[in-house]
Amino acid sequence: MQKSGIMLISSAALIVIGLLLLVLGNQIILEGISQGNGKVSSSQTLTVSADFDSQETSVGIFAVQIMEFKDNTFSVKVIDPFESEIIFQPINEETIEKEFDVLETGTYKLIIESTSNEEPIVFAAIGPLPDTNKQLFGFIPLIVLVIGMIGLVVVGIYGVKNRRKSI
Repeated sequence: MQKSGIMLISSAALIVIGLLLLVLGNQIILEGISQGNGKVSSSQTLTVSADFDSQETSVGIFAVQIMEFKDNTFSVKVIDPFESEIIFQPINEETIEKEFDVLETGTYKLIIESTSNEEPIVFAAIGPLPDTNKQLFGFIPLIVLVIGMIGLVVVGIYGVKNRRKSI
C-alpha cells in the first residue's frame, strides 16, 4: 500500500502543478491582449482597443465570439491609429479569428456592429500575435496534466490487482 500511496500523491501533485502551469501559461500567452464584452445592436457597438508597437510586432490578431449568432447581422472592423479602416468583414459564423498587419505604432480599435435590434452578448479581443515560444508554453501544462492523469489510472489498476491477490 505504501508504493501506491506514493504513486497517488505524485500523480495528484503533477495534476496540481499542471493546473497552476495552465493558469500561468494563459497569462503569458494573453499578455498584451485587450478583451471586452457587451451587448451589440443596431444602436450599440462594442469597441475594444489595444496599443501596438510596430517595432515589437508586425502582426496583430483579433477574435470575436457572438452568443445567439444570427447570419448577416454582424460586422467587424479594425481601425488603425490614423482612424483608417484596415479591415472590414461581415461575420458569418459564431466565432471569428483573423490576423492583420501592424504598420504603425499606436492604438488599434476593434469595432463590432450589428444591423439587428436584438442585443446578443459579444466577446471580443485584440492584441499582438503571441510568439511561437509563448504558444509552446501552453502545451507544457497539458503534458503534465496528462502524465498526472495516467498516473492516477496506473494507481487504480495497481490497487485493483493488489486487492485481487489479497482475496
